[in-house]
Amino acid sequence: MQIGVNSTVPAQNLLVFQTKRASFKCRKSPLNSLSTESTRKHLSNLEKLLQKTNQTDSDQVTKPLTNGSISIKRKGLLEGLKLWDIKPEMKAAEEMSPSHLNRLQRLLSKTMEYSPRNNLGSRWREYHGCNDWSGLLDPLDENLRREVVRYGEFVQAAYHGFHSNPAMPVEEAPLPRHVALPDRSYKVTKSLYATSSVGLPKWVDDMAPNLGWMTQRSSWIGFVAVCDDRREIQRMGRRDIVIALRGTATCLEWTENFRAQLVRIPGSDDSNERVECGFLSLHETRGAHVPSLAESVVQEVQRLIEMYKGETLSITITGHSLGAALSLLVADEISSCAPQVPPVAVFSFGGPRVGNKNFVQRLNQKNVKVLRIVNNQDLITRVPGVFIGDNNSWAYTHVGTELRVDTKMSPYLKPDADISCCHDLEAYLHLVDGFSSSNCPFRLNAKRSLVKLVNEQKSNVKQLYTHKALSLNLDRDRLNVPIPSCLPSPSR
Repeated sequence: MQIGVNSTVPAQNLLVFQTKRASFKCRKSPLNSLSTESTRKHLSNLEKLLQKTNQTDSDQVTKPLTNGSISIKRKGLLEGLKLWDIKPEMKAAEEMSPSHLNRLQRLLSKTMEYSPRNNLGSRWREYHGCNDWSGLLDPLDENLRREVVRYGEFVQAAYHGFHSNPAMPVEEAPLPRHVALPDRSYKVTKSLYATSSVGLPKWVDDMAPNLGWMTQRSSWIGFVAVCDDRREIQRMGRRDIVIALRGTATCLEWTENFRAQLVRIPGSDDSNERVECGFLSLHETRGAHVPSLAESVVQEVQRLIEMYKGETLSITITGHSLGAALSLLVADEISSCAPQVPPVAVFSFGGPRVGNKNFVQRLNQKNVKVLRIVNNQDLITRVPGVFIGDNNSWAYTHVGTELRVDTKMSPYLKPDADISCCHDLEAYLHLVDGFSSSNCPFRLNAKRSLVKLVNEQKSNVKQLYTHKALSLNLDRDRLNVPIPSCLPSPSR
């Protein structure tokens, strides 16, 4: 079939059509994949479209092109074919602008971009919470964002340290273990262990004798690290001691999580100061060859305070999930472990409630500062609830200042992401890095890499981005460029 272009196309559209037609000659048309009958129908539609030379309404064509009546905006001649109805993925690909694609490619590449490593100087106490982070959260201060993400990466290091060697020796004390810290300015000084006071029934071992480390009473749960780089100490305005605690991993830790009755804090003068039974158990119980978490932390903090006597110090405790809960108990323990304890701050991610309002008052009186990072969609942050015991009603209460983020605000995550994604630590760091303010919940210039988020939460990442990530990764494979194992982030 011959189409007389010069006699049928208006002069003002001749150049447009010739350009479109040349593009069809240069690349394979999507029509090639259709049946002969379907091809004939679409070519017939094209011919009818091109024959509309005397159309008075240049903005709209209402001529039926198929069985139904279709209203078509006349932005281009070939748009009337609605080729995206033939191959839907074509339109989805076009929805990503070149600048958006370039930004995605950068976030998936090994090129690292970091937020400025500004000098905190005399303001370090503000960033450590002396004023409860007033004026720094909405909009989120750039320096505070960097600090929050950096402490979150310490918790990631605790997860990695545990999963690299989760088993505990049965007959002897564990050996010191290497932990790959995200910040080389710090060095690990102490390994920390948590022990459950309960054990699994014998029938569990009989039915599943090979569970291994999943049923061990004591497990490595985190570490103490101290900044020992002079330039970093000068930049931060003090020498920082970090205590990082991972979340739930073993069967017995899960068992302790469900022991949700409120119990009195040992040694407390106020019988109304109560915390969750299972969390307190993991904090206070000694293991066969390891001290309790409380004993280990107190001894190490006392040692470091004595070692760096005369210097300006800070103590920062950070944790995720179970680690966030234990962070509050650790903060309570060390806040009075020495005559002059440095400022104590907690940065917690996805933490549950830990105690009642009397426990909150106890921490406030000890001047413990707590910044809770909470995802709106994270169910773990809403438990435990209200429980009754001894004929009295006791209510669990959150402690500290809240920085609230939301999975639904991420342009990369599905709005209906499942509970594992909403509670995932990497998803938390992704949201914090993107958060700007309540009026701008996700900034366009977010810097954190998407590599780990896509790898670990692929089913919860929007399909458009997983497809692009796959194609970009394939291109990288062909170029023999390795995918980075560590995450670019604003923490360096």
